This record gives sequence, C-alpha cells and structure tokens, in this order.
Amino acid sequence: MTEKKDTVKELNEVVIRFSGDSGDGMQLTGTLFSDTSALLGNDLATFPDYPAEIRAPQGTVGGVSGFQVHFGHSPVNTPGDYADVLVAMNPAALKANVKWVKRGGTIIIDIDSFTEKNLARAGCVKDPLNQLGFRDFNIIQAPITTLTREALKGLNMDTKSILRSKNMFALGMVYWLFHRPLEFTEKFLENKFKKIPIVIEANKIVLKAGYYYAETIEALHPSFNVAPAKIEKGFYRNINGNTATAWGLIAAAEKSKLPLFLGSYPITPASEILQELSKRRDLGVKTFQAEDEIAGISTAIGASFAGNLAVTTTSGPGLSLKTEAIGLAIITELPLVIVNVQRGGPSTGLPTKTEQSDLMQALFGRHGESPLVVLAASTPSNCFNFAFEAAKIALEHMLPVILLTDGFLANGSEPWKIPDVDKLPEITPPIVKEGTEDFQPYRRLDKSMVRGWAIPGTKGLEHRIGGLEKMAVTGAVSYVPENHQVMVNERQEKVDRVVDAIPNLEVMGDEEGDLLMIGWGGTFGHLYTAYRELKNEGYNPSFVHFNYINPLPKNTHEILKKFKKLLVFELNMGQFANYLRMKFQDLEFSQFNKVQGLPFTVVELKEKIISEIGGK
Repeated sequence: MTEKKDTVKELNEVVIRFSGDSGDGMQLTGTLFSDTSALLGNDLATFPDYPAEIRAPQGTVGGVSGFQVHFGHSPVNTPGDYADVLVAMNPAALKANVKWVKRGGTIIIDIDSFTEKNLARAGCVKDPLNQLGFRDFNIIQAPITTLTREALKGLNMDTKSILRSKNMFALGMVYWLFHRPLEFTEKFLENKFKKIPIVIEANKIVLKAGYYYAETIEALHPSFNVAPAKIEKGFYRNINGNTATAWGLIAAAEKSKLPLFLGSYPITPASEILQELSKRRDLGVKTFQAEDEIAGISTAIGASFAGNLAVTTTSGPGLSLKTEAIGLAIITELPLVIVNVQRGGPSTGLPTKTEQSDLMQALFGRHGESPLVVLAASTPSNCFNFAFEAAKIALEHMLPVILLTDGFLANGSEPWKIPDVDKLPEITPPIVKEGTEDFQPYRRLDKSMVRGWAIPGTKGLEHRIGGLEKMAVTGAVSYVPENHQVMVNERQEKVDRVVDAIPNLEVMGDEEGDLLMIGWGGTFGHLYTAYRELKNEGYNPSFVHFNYINPLPKNTHEILKKFKKLLVFELNMGQFANYLRMKFQDLEFSQFNKVQGLPFTVVELKEKIISEIGGK
C-alpha cells in the first residue's frame, strides 16, 4: 500500500472535518485519524463538535456531529478555520458544514444517503449538490453505504451492524488521500473489540475497502503527505483538556502526599473529569457522584476539613448552585479546587458549545466580601499544569481556587509531552503537627497570611469551624463589628499575597508599541496563530495572554501602560475588558467579542487587528 513518489505531493498542513449523524461514529473516526497522525510525528489540534440534543432526530441539521483535525509539519495551535477536506455522511452534514470548507477543497459524500427523504429531513428545498457548484469544490460522490454492504456480504452480520462500519470506509479513503498507514487503526480495533472477533474483521475489511476505493478513483489523485513536525524529544500522547485536568489533580495529590477527593455532579462538558478520576482508585483517588451540585461541593468541603486535596467540578449552571458553599469554604479558609468548564449560557444555553462568560461569576458571584483565587487554562494540554497549580495554591495558601477551562479546551486535544513527576514542584500544605504548643486556628503563620491546617483527630488541635464569622486568632464565633472588619481584611490580603507566588506576565513581541493584543483562557491558540501570521506578514502587534486572573501578575500595569492601544479579545460581551477597566482606571481598553458558541477564527482576528493598526 505504498505510492510512487511522483504521485505523492507534500503539504505543510491540512485541516479535515468529519461530519455526520451522531450515530455515524464521526468522533471516533476523527480521533483515529488524529492518533495516527500523532504517531507519525505530526503536530495537531482537534475540535469535536457535538449536537446539543442527546437524541436529535436522525438526519437533521440539529443532530449533526463533527470532528475537525488540523495536522501539520509546522507548529499547530488551532484546529483550523476552514477545512481542506470535508467528509459528509448525509445531506444534513453537508448543509451544516459546507460554509467551513475552503474554496477548491475536497468534499467526500456518501451519495447513497442523498435520498429525497434525507434531503427533506435536512431541510433542503433543492439538492445541495446542484447548488454548490462543481467549480468551487472537488466533490467525490462515493457510494459508501452500498460499498460497505458489498464488502461485508460474506459475513454473518445484520444490516444495522454492517452499517455501523461505514465510518471505517470513509476513514480508509482519507487515509489513502493523506498517505496514512492502516496499522495503528487495525491495532486499535483488535484491542477495542477483542471479545467480538467478527466486529474486528468487519471493520478491517471496510477500512481496506475504503482505502482501495480511494486509490482507484481518478478524482482523488494524487495523494498527499504531511511530513512529521520537529518537536522536542520525549514521550507524548494525545490528550484533551478534561483528561489533562484530571491528571494534573492526581499529580498534585502525589506531590502533596494527600489523598485526592472529588465530589461532583455530572454536567456537560465537565463530566469527563469525574469519569477519568473514577478510574484511578489504584492511585488512591476517591470520587463521589453526588445527587446535585450543592451536595457535590459540600462533600468536597467536608473532605478538605478532613485533610484531603478536595475538588469539585462543574460548568456554569452548576457554579451558580455551588455559590453559597463556596462562601463557606472562603470563611472557613479551607483549601478547595473548583473546576468550571465553561459553556454557552444563560440557563441551559448551549450545553455542548464553548464560551468564556463565567468570568464575572467566578470573580464576584457570591454574597458578602468573598475573595478567592481565579486561574484559567489556555490549551488542552496545559489544563494539566493549571490544575496542578490550582491545587498547589489552594493547599499552600489555605483558600478556594476556581480554575476556568471551557468546552473548547475540554474536548479539544493535542500532543502532550508527559512530564517527569519527580521534576514537578513540591507542594507543602501548612498542616499543624500534634504537639504544637499554643495552637490557635486563625493565627497567621507568616506574611502570606496563611492559617494552619489542623486535621480532625489530631490530639490537642481541637477547634471550632463553620459558616459564622470567627474571632481573629482564636476562631471563636464573633459578632464584634471591629473583628469582622479585621477578618474581611485578612481574607482579602491572603488572596492578594498570592501574587508573590505567581510568575510575571510575559510579552510576545516588542515591550512597547502601537497595539497590544490581550487574551485570557482558551483563546490562546487562535490569538497566538493570528499574532504569528501577522508578524510574518510585516505587521508588528505585541501579545499578552493571562492565565492568572485574580490576583493579576505584579507587572500587569507596567506592561499595559507602554502601549497606545489595548485590544482585549474574549468569547463574551467584554467581561475581562471590564475587569481590567476596574483594576486600571488610568488606561483605556478596546474590545473584540464573539458569543456564538464557537471559538474565534484566525481570519476574523487578523482582520480586526489590521483594521486597528490601520493596515490595508
């Protein structure tokens, strides 16, 4: 299955989108292609796109499920704006995704699915193939369903089981087109279905059938190759943001020598963190699937009081429900990590789509003076780093930390160099030992304002804890007005002092100039790609990206004041821009916002920046 050299063209990067009904296996198809490309050494980024309804009507646009992968020889930071190749398994998939295909791109369709009935389900008044215009796209009308049936007619399988394999036919076609080997997918099938040999055989047969079909049809010649990327040596695996978050928490538990407890209620798109951690009993992880969001965080607070690294995970609606209990963690000054995987809102909103609109809720969404630390991850793989960092800050500073990720990071994946756990920083929680003389629960240990962590059952360290205000130092219940002022000040100062434990903000590009691009959280990949491309095109913006939101890095004002124009990009109506205005009233901020349940495109970012710079 090798091609002659003169039939293979080299490309630097490619974007492919697999699309079909939620039952067509497009997520698996895209994942298998991504894994194969990663094993061949390509850099890549992926973006799964799920329907919002659990069981949307078959064949409708609302039920379309997609998976986009961007792989290349050069560094890849986004899943790509527009696809070079679209695989559309039915008319609804074509209708929903054709606008995301580059002009001149290749569209592979299962022509067998373009029946009058399916066209009507997709809401197509006319046949979309006639509307596309063959001059703009290379459209491959492959009889995928028919050829899948033909390939498996010798096997004793029912029709439904046979048709489940047609995604492998499409995958085989794309493997041929981009000169990818079949062996990694065959090995996956052998492991996945080792107890069902007939399923292994069927999928292998259809995979090869698709590969050879692509080889024989003239419209798909030549094939293309994307050479491996130059990446740092080490052990890598593809990882998505939710898995990386779970593993970062596990690593923090190991470095702190504390058991990890997760109390959570399942919610899209955060549920996978709970699922991943529930698999790790072998590492001492304890997970509790609570009956609701309030129970989830309340059990985590109890676990923290008992001496665990305590975590609760959720999305925006769940963060709203956890609000009162977060206040309890703040007033008791117990370490707690709250992971909020943001999604489109308000209310149920867009449960499978991404957004950055929970920032103000994370910063201020509690009654009373309730300060806490807020961090934001910026890539799928660095969810590991910031989950670890959130746990380290919570444990060492004895306070709650909210870690913001989002649906784009949670479900997207990229190659991740597996770190050496021995080289991760140590985590040293201020646990008070038995025999400590004159223990006082709210005595500040040093200038960080941290109080000691007295684990229940430790002889001589009995103390009162709860939601009522405490007396400074002694921890007795207090209604003294002046004492309340003291405790409010101390809790705020403790959060403020965390600034001494976080790195300074770094500028990409010149440290002063006409325009500074500002981003935070999951917009990093698109902003960095836009910045890099603009620099290559002769423009000269600078770029900063925030992972530490509260407190902000020490040098933030010093950096911002050196630029004539400060342009903030975020997937909301301007929450971070308004936060910066509150913090730095002497500076002016412009903003560029998008609230569509989708990430930015590099194209729209570049257009905005060029218009602000005054370019052509």
